[in-house]
Amino acid sequence: MGAIVVAFLNSWRGLRHGARTERAVRQELALLILGVPVALVLGATLWVKVALVASLLLMLAAEFLNTALEKLCDHLHPGRHPAIGTVKDLASAGAFLAQMIAALVWIAALIERLS
Repeated sequence: MGAIVVAFLNSWRGLRHGARTERAVRQELALLILGVPVALVLGATLWVKVALVASLLLMLAAEFLNTALEKLCDHLHPGRHPAIGTVKDLASAGAFLAQMIAALVWIAALIERLS
């Protein structure tokens, strides 16, 4: 049980650090906070509600991974380097794709609700 508590505390520290230091994380946290109540109203079924909230969590998780990878790259190689730039671009593309998944889920739920 102690390992679970330690893992939770590590995650909590990461969430707090990201919220304090990263604008993109703050923006996506705001979307999550606003999106959860909207998802509960917009979702026609339990699974649609789950998909709406999960898509926001996925987007936020991808942003945290992108941020972590960027910080690691900056730590390992503070100067500009083409290979590091490629790594950062790939991580950014992953975060972008998670945003597109969220957009697709939300658009589909809205279309279903309005039909």
